[in-house]
Amino acid sequence: MARRLRTVGVEFVDSAPIRLVFAAEVSAPPDVVYRALAEDVADWPSWFPAVTRAAPTEAGAGREIRLKGGVRFRETILAAEPGERYVYRADESNAPGLLALLEEWRLTADATGTRVQWTFAADGSALFRLVLGLGRLGVGRSFRDAVRRLDARLAAPAA
Repeated sequence: MARRLRTVGVEFVDSAPIRLVFAAEVSAPPDVVYRALAEDVADWPSWFPAVTRAAPTEAGAGREIRLKGGVRFRETILAAEPGERYVYRADESNAPGLLALLEEWRLTADATGTRVQWTFAADGSALFRLVLGLGRLGVGRSFRDAVRRLDARLAAPAA
């Protein structure tokens, strides 16, 4: 059963009790990476294996996300800065123990393409914090695998 989460703003990315930050490089320029993140939402499952369904809602102002294992989120986009940053907050979820969640994707041009930094900012019960802490390596691996797949997808010629 989905439940309402605490409403947080973009500043939560810096103040959240739980902050997981990961970064990886892709060869595509920031504007191309941004489009894949913010505009091609329905394509997320093709490059982020943990995501089984992604759909824009509210004329692109929100998203519905489903993950492997049945976790669901209804999200609101808080910042959409083409080529720079994409931030969304989870408003509802069925994730046990989750109280608040915000994710930020920050894009920085570099000599070889784009540095993609993902911040997972959350608050949750003691058990949620423990499980997330134990799962940190797996979350990081999932992010890096997803970014590698995104890089390959963006480098492939359009069909």
